[in-house]
Amino acid sequence: MSDLHKAVSFAAGLYRERARVLLAGYVQRDQVALLALRPGRTNPYAIYDRIRARGTIVPTRMGNWATPSHRVCSAVLRDRRFGVRLDDEPLGPDELDMSLLSMNPPDHTRLRRLIQPAFSPKIVAGYAGRIERTVGGLLDAAAAAGEFDLISDFAAVLPIAVITDLLGIPDADSAYFARIGAIIGSAIGGIRSLRHAARLQESADALDRLFADLFELRRREPQDDIVSRIVAAEGAQIMPSEMQSMCALLLVAGFETTVNAIGNGVLALLGHPEQWAALCADPQGLAPRAVSEALRFDPPVQLTERVALEETELEGQAVSRGQSVLTLIGAANRDPEAFDHPDAFDLHRDGTIDNLAFSSGIHYCAGQPLARLELTIALQLLAERMPGLARSGKIERRNSNIIRGPIHVPVTARGARRPPAPRPAPEAIAG
Repeated sequence: MSDLHKAVSFAAGLYRERARVLLAGYVQRDQVALLALRPGRTNPYAIYDRIRARGTIVPTRMGNWATPSHRVCSAVLRDRRFGVRLDDEPLGPDELDMSLLSMNPPDHTRLRRLIQPAFSPKIVAGYAGRIERTVGGLLDAAAAAGEFDLISDFAAVLPIAVITDLLGIPDADSAYFARIGAIIGSAIGGIRSLRHAARLQESADALDRLFADLFELRRREPQDDIVSRIVAAEGAQIMPSEMQSMCALLLVAGFETTVNAIGNGVLALLGHPEQWAALCADPQGLAPRAVSEALRFDPPVQLTERVALEETELEGQAVSRGQSVLTLIGAANRDPEAFDHPDAFDLHRDGTIDNLAFSSGIHYCAGQPLARLELTIALQLLAERMPGLARSGKIERRNSNIIRGPIHVPVTARGARRPPAPRPAPEAIAG
């Protein structure tokens, strides 16, 4: 097939699928289809409530199933009868190769074991100082400006600085990687147009070139970083063809979860002034709770999909092999069967039931400890340094129903505080 025919076929399939979703959502009023359209991007939680009123698992007009139930979502994500795709199913033309996120065991297990040590408690704890310095520097610049964009000037810069350091990318340009990460992340829910496809291809090609050069550098000069670990395992634990997508996944996942969680969390706090005041009164004590509640209340990943690998039954419904179950994480995190007053944002909430913001089961986010550390330090220092933080303009949200978060949040830093003077070292005190 010629390149022209491939392009025409791709475009036809893309717009055919778009028309199908529009028909299901706006004409047939399928609530799950509406999640992929403007109403879902604006306020998915109202749609989740309507889905929940129909039961713990509901059919969709697209021929699959969806569940808003915390209990059922958790069960599906942990159940080995479900996978991310059928083992003999190739990636579609509009799907990203998300490395181990697109794999079932044993390939998923093999690749996860390779990267898991990089997110051990000891390694992650060693990043605390770097994160604090980065956040402090960003807040210094923001305080000097007085008015800044919470996302582009703060939330997007922090995770890029951390993940490029973890990967071992020398002289990383934070703005460049934030732009690349946002473009690739925007395609997680599918490609929306030919222009979107072109931008995605351009970004993917740029990352391929960068990582190809970095692999060569680390073969010659190995360092204590993830790319060096991947290069050392080449041919044994990871195939050469898998290395690019693995590194791209780590870069994008390291960026997407944290930047959107910071944006959603700060908006939730500022939208509940009494909760923001409580955090500002006790930043160190309440920051971990603020992170957990922000992830529950408005998680950056709103839904994920699992495919039945065999004929099975779920909540009394027959699920055929190959049928998908959409686990609506955003809905599960506000399930009244799991959480009291689920639509309230409460820093003092009983945390005995885990929310599903980082998924569950074998695909539980490997980088969760690092993301939580970044989020905790970011919210703690924001509350310490900028208790007068306030929105100052229109919020712009990203065009996605899977990844939820703002892309622009203008804020002012009224009454920003200077950082406390560093404490003398123990030796100086003793002397």
